[in-house]
Amino acid sequence: MYQHINKILIIVAVALLAACNQKVDNPRQVESFNKGWKFFLGDTADASKVSFNDADWRALNLPHDWSIEGEFSKDNPSTTEGGALPTGIGWYRKTFKVDSVPQNQKYYIDFDGVFCNSEVWLNGHYLGKRPFGYITFRYDMTPYLNFEDKENVMAVRVDNDAQPASRWYTGSGIYRNVWMVTINQVHVDHWGTYITTPKVSDEAAIVNLEVKIKNNQNAAQQLKVKTELYDQNNQVVAQDEKSVSCKDSLCSIAYDFTVNHPVLWSIENPYMYTAVTSVYNKKELIDQYETPFGIRYFEFDSAKGFFLNGQPLKIHGVNQHHDLGALGAAVNTRAMERQLEILKGMGCNAIRMAHNPPAQELLDLCDQMGFLVIDESFDEWKKTKAKKGYHLYWDEWHVRDLQDMILRDRNHPSIIAWSIGNEIREQFDTTGISITRELAGIVKELDKTRPVTSALTEQDPKKNNIYQSGALDLISFNYKHKEYLDFPKNYPGQKMLASENMSALSTRGHYDMPSDSMRIWPSAYNAPLVGANDDYTVSAYDHVYAYWGATHEDTWNVVKNNDFISGMFIWSGFDYLGEPIPYPWPARSSYLGIIDLAGFPKDAYYLYQSEWTDKTMLHIFPHWNWEKGQDIDVWAYYNNADEVELFLNGKSLGTRKKEDGKFHVMWRVPFEPGTLKAVSRTDGQVVLEKEIHTAGEPYKVELIADREVINADGTDLSFITVKIMDKDGNMIPDADQLVHFDIEGNGFIAGVDNGYQASLEPFKANYRKAFNGMCLLIVQATEEAGDIKITATTDGLKNGVLTLKSK
Repeated sequence: MYQHINKILIIVAVALLAACNQKVDNPRQVESFNKGWKFFLGDTADASKVSFNDADWRALNLPHDWSIEGEFSKDNPSTTEGGALPTGIGWYRKTFKVDSVPQNQKYYIDFDGVFCNSEVWLNGHYLGKRPFGYITFRYDMTPYLNFEDKENVMAVRVDNDAQPASRWYTGSGIYRNVWMVTINQVHVDHWGTYITTPKVSDEAAIVNLEVKIKNNQNAAQQLKVKTELYDQNNQVVAQDEKSVSCKDSLCSIAYDFTVNHPVLWSIENPYMYTAVTSVYNKKELIDQYETPFGIRYFEFDSAKGFFLNGQPLKIHGVNQHHDLGALGAAVNTRAMERQLEILKGMGCNAIRMAHNPPAQELLDLCDQMGFLVIDESFDEWKKTKAKKGYHLYWDEWHVRDLQDMILRDRNHPSIIAWSIGNEIREQFDTTGISITRELAGIVKELDKTRPVTSALTEQDPKKNNIYQSGALDLISFNYKHKEYLDFPKNYPGQKMLASENMSALSTRGHYDMPSDSMRIWPSAYNAPLVGANDDYTVSAYDHVYAYWGATHEDTWNVVKNNDFISGMFIWSGFDYLGEPIPYPWPARSSYLGIIDLAGFPKDAYYLYQSEWTDKTMLHIFPHWNWEKGQDIDVWAYYNNADEVELFLNGKSLGTRKKEDGKFHVMWRVPFEPGTLKAVSRTDGQVVLEKEIHTAGEPYKVELIADREVINADGTDLSFITVKIMDKDGNMIPDADQLVHFDIEGNGFIAGVDNGYQASLEPFKANYRKAFNGMCLLIVQATEEAGDIKITATTDGLKNGVLTLKSK
């Protein structure tokens, strides 16, 4: 598993020997503060006081999202669409001891994210408040800590009661990681390093490092600061040492390193280096700080698009909200890694963080797995989108929140642009000019190496005040793909990115005929759905989209064939909780993803796999269980071939080739049971063959784990696909049996799902109905190694049994 290397500061002993001529321990201690909390859902008086009795509160570990544990209700107004999971007010308390005896040390508590309006107390002392639920923040605990084996009590109040606070699901609680940092009074400041690579070639790279030293002593400090750059083999590739007299509370040091024959960070080879900065007072090591980084260069060109390391690269991106399906907003590194693996499999190479700062672990994974990132700060400024949204805190907090996002994230090589807003309403108000200039100025003070952008909906340059500010380096547009063709004329010399596209709708495994009739759902704001389905499903052919959007094929055709468009970001990669367009309640999650909420790809996934990867593939759909004689539209996505021939029960139905602007081929076939077979060919030679069979009666439950060996660390996950199968091994395409799960051994159920957007079953349960033949079981390891036996049962069918190993 990829590691959160920004926090777990691992120094190789051999490297330290070479650097310091002695074996030393890092005086900076970063420890997880996730275990041993107690939780109470609801508001309660005096819970911030040390004397408060929390004996009957629930014990749990963080990260934690209490909303995902609740039941869906139309009365929960936690998104602007209505009908969601509960929010409210919650309290967390932790009693702990500090083992170390204070010796010229500082003690900090770092919260990676709390949603929202968090207030923190330590031993009854108020540490502060942070309204923004997506931001990382720190408090100094030193003045209020008890030592000498005395207990400490930390209390956190989380107020997510004022609703709707968002247009999508936010989660509630301390939903990201918490860390305790023990450090010398003189140390590298919080987010105190900044790495840039101003000159890069295959022969050599200049690596510039700025280090800020925090001096909490009342006297000047004579320091020696040494930095070594390590490659992935833990070999020192450059080093330098400087002396500094730190007279003030903050002092700075700058280095210019030369790395010969650097390995450049890229999509295909996301190579990471690490800068290790050691601070000495005389000969004593008083702090050591790691900064992972990559060496790469990029540019956006107004005519030719995006270039990475001098090579043209079309950005194949998706937008991602932060929820993890059945796990809610609670951060889990493996769950995020799985999402990225699935996206990588379809050829995705970029993520737009919609529409707020992401978890640090997600950025680490993008660095390590080779994804480009658009890091986005705000979904609203002063003008309202959600009644209780961020606009309420704008005046007091937007400067600090934006600064903290840039400072935290600016060393990630994956990030290629800063987005200061999404579909901001100040586009249509002259206040958009001054606010855009202010925000861009804040970004440029902290990082001049990346362009500033904002996702715009108004494409007329004369009407868009955010563009009129002149502060944007990169023009990003959401939707209206046909107007992109006018961009070079309307915005001469400007650089362009399609930041949000499609809003194409689908439900996995559901198909409405005919597939060549377009359905615009809704056709206008608040318009009724013509031809809506009683079961709240949407056809999975690429022929349904919202009125502001378009089909996948039409949009990709424009982006693919115009070099000035640097790339696009599909709305969205995965279905997400909230915004259940096009249906009202009981629909409760989006239909907009290429992949459903459970992580099962929809058919559009294979369109992009055929276009965005070199992996030879052939995908035919739909399933082959219909009424006899019914006309069924059969689609095929394919690549690395000239044509596809379709056979039904051995009889050829003809050969098809893609037409200009189309990325699929189609046959209209009267249904008869049996075998549907597709054969792709190049120059008459067979490339691939795929078959779909008419499924028989349900016979058994099948369990397929994404990983059968997981780590016994209390957080690792195995995602288990559950299928209802006939005796010949065919999935039943309309199966909806209720499946019960029993777990024995060193694991437990973390969540269940089936990807159906109108399912009101709870995510935290030991059962789930199959939807269109499938559902999902998520198993989480305990901290004890051993076997985890899973049994899946449903009435009248053969049980599914699977054993995982936890190590």
